[in-house]
Amino acid sequence: MFNYKIISKTLGILLLTITVFLAIPLVWAIAGGEGNTTKYLYSMLICLIVGVPLLALGQGNNNISKRDGYLIVTLGWLALCLAAALPYIFYEGIHKFSYAFFESTSGLTTTGATILADIEALPNSLLIWRSLTQWIGGLGIIVLTVAIFPLLGVSGVELFVAESPGPTSQKIHPRIKDTAKRLWLIYLSLTILLILILKFVSGLNLFDAINHGLTTMATGGFSTKNASIGHFDSAIVQYPILIFMFLAGMNYTIIYFSLKRNFKRVWASEEFKAYIFGVAAIVLLATIYLTSTSNYGIEKSFRYAAFQIVSLITTTGYVVTDYTLWNKGLMAIFFFTMFAGACAGSTSGGIKVIRHLVYLKNAIHEFKRLLHPRALMQTKIDKSTISGKILSHILVFLLVYILIFMIGTFLMCIILSGQEQTLLTAISATATCLGNVGPGLGTVGPVDNFQHIPAAGKYLLSFIMIVGRLELFTVLILLTPFFWKAN
Repeated sequence: MFNYKIISKTLGILLLTITVFLAIPLVWAIAGGEGNTTKYLYSMLICLIVGVPLLALGQGNNNISKRDGYLIVTLGWLALCLAAALPYIFYEGIHKFSYAFFESTSGLTTTGATILADIEALPNSLLIWRSLTQWIGGLGIIVLTVAIFPLLGVSGVELFVAESPGPTSQKIHPRIKDTAKRLWLIYLSLTILLILILKFVSGLNLFDAINHGLTTMATGGFSTKNASIGHFDSAIVQYPILIFMFLAGMNYTIIYFSLKRNFKRVWASEEFKAYIFGVAAIVLLATIYLTSTSNYGIEKSFRYAAFQIVSLITTTGYVVTDYTLWNKGLMAIFFFTMFAGACAGSTSGGIKVIRHLVYLKNAIHEFKRLLHPRALMQTKIDKSTISGKILSHILVFLLVYILIFMIGTFLMCIILSGQEQTLLTAISATATCLGNVGPGLGTVGPVDNFQHIPAAGKYLLSFIMIVGRLELFTVLILLTPFFWKAN
């Protein structure tokens, strides 16, 4: 049976945590003289009314099983999405629950897709809340990756991180709690550093600097401007965000080792090297494309190419221009990067570089086995052998990822039937939400939004966002009949 006390206690703690964060936009609204603060007061009251009894009922046995863990993670994320939607529900400019739930889910999963047609019309306090949801979501992913997923033995990269040696999995402290604290400190410090750079070097006002600092380090992509980062048509603004997006896509343990000047351990990571060289190669190709097909010039072509490639690979979702007007070959590259993802142990979404590495190495070995069927070949990462169990999990993850993409695309085609560019929109909307990227192609491109998607489509894409953010199996296992059978 499930340990309902620990489940109740955890949900209560999460709701009370959201209550604390809701005080930030409330204070901002009061300080800014916005007048209508009831949307935050009502939201805080509801979270307290639900959260306090759940916390009280959860006192007692704190033993947690794997089945409890899967349920806690999924229900906890769903509860956070519902709680984060409350300010949108009480805001007079958003009239439908499907809109509010989609926006909050997109925020907490750091997807960055939006239903808002005019972002700049929102009160500053609500814009702060949008950015905070992404920062909370990014922080939450670090917690899950470091403290919870390894305990659950989650399939895919988390299992790889938990069981295999090397920089990807080495603990920066023997205790998980202390490891998480150090990673939180890095996350917070980089956020503050970027805010200071955007304010005092790039010249943004404090409000814009704070919002973009929060959403950049979360690889979320929510902006305070309708044109996203393209609103600031300035290299001195775009380069710092580009650099910090790239950093946010790195494994946080690699960042920690870098700060400790343990560069030998950093460079020993095959995933890190693949991330650097992979991004560099794609940026070079895109720069050549833009230089030869546009009138941007070399510097602007490089900046735009690098910004969009890094934004998509790290699943941040910022845009500097309408890249759908560029060469169609680049569009294909951009679409494929939606499936890439950055490094494991980062705030980015997607499949992740480490899975691609393991898959490609194993595929090469399969070709070799055709010529040498008796040869003993082992797939290794960072000079350590990948066990058959981990390899199986990664391969199944890739298969399930593709299946979800296919099923999601099929359902979205039905939901979007009769609209313009139905197939392209369905394909890109599913891909971008599953990979937690943000903007897509078709009618959900970089200068469009998801407002026109029917309510059924918003709920489906919200579910896909959560599934993608929680590494597929964490949610999907709850849909299996054997999960609910008593031990």
